Amino acid sequence: MRLKELRKSRNISQLKLALDLNMNQNSISRYENGVREADYETLIAFADYFNVSIDYLLGRTDNPTFLDK
Repeated sequence: MRLKELRKSRNISQLKLALDLNMNQNSISRYENGVREADYETLIAFADYFNVSIDYLLGRTDNPTFLDK
């Protein structure tokens, strides 16, 4: 998942991201390091927060924007 890349590119700390999304910093670290996988609700929260598609977060596309059908 590209969570760490997105967070760092926007100069956001793990703690700030965790507080903004009502999570704890340890969870953010586990997601970033692949120790834990995000559920649907969490993926949606990350995608909304960074304004990217879930496919981008999961590495299924290199295009961070939403695709129109």
